[in-house]
Amino acid sequence: MTLLAAALIVAGALVWASLAIVAELRRRRGGAAAPAQMLGTFAQGLAAAQADPRALLVWQPLARTARALLPEAFAELDRAFGGEFPFDRPAIEAAHARWTADWLAWERSHDAEFRAKAAVAERELAASGESPVVRAKLEAVERERLETYQRRYEEYIRTAKALQALMPPS
Repeated sequence: MTLLAAALIVAGALVWASLAIVAELRRRRGGAAAPAQMLGTFAQGLAAAQADPRALLVWQPLARTARALLPEAFAELDRAFGGEFPFDRPAIEAAHARWTADWLAWERSHDAEFRAKAAVAERELAASGESPVVRAKLEAVERERLETYQRRYEEYIRTAKALQALMPPS
C-alpha cells in the first residue's frame, strides 16, 4: 500500500510540475512583454517592406505564423495599430501599387535606353552601307532588349501575384 501511495504522490507531483511549466511557458509567450517584442521584431519587417515591396513576401508569412502562436499579443497590437498588425490590407495594397509603379518606371527607362542603343546601331548601319556586321549588332540590341524585358516582366508578374495572394479578404 505504501508503494502505491508513493507512486500516486510522485505521479501527482509530475502532473503538478508539468502544469506549472506549461503555465509558465504560456505566461512568457503571451505575457505583457509579448506585444512589445512583436513591435520590435516586426519594425524591421515594416521598414524592409517600405524599402522593397518584395520583403512582404518574407515578412507576412512570418507575421501570420507569429499571430497563430501569440493571438492575445496580436489582438492587443491590432487594437493599438487600428488594423491587422503588422501588415493590414491597405499596407499590402500600397506595396502592390508601389511594385507596379516601380515596374512602369523601369519599363519607361528600359524602353528609352534601348531606343537610344538601336538609334546608334541604325546610324552605324546606314553609314556602313548595310554592313552585315553592323546589321548583326542591331539585331543583338533588339534581342537584348526583348530578353531583359521578358526576364523583368516575369519577375514583375510573379511578385505582383504573390503580393495579391497575401491580401486578406476585404
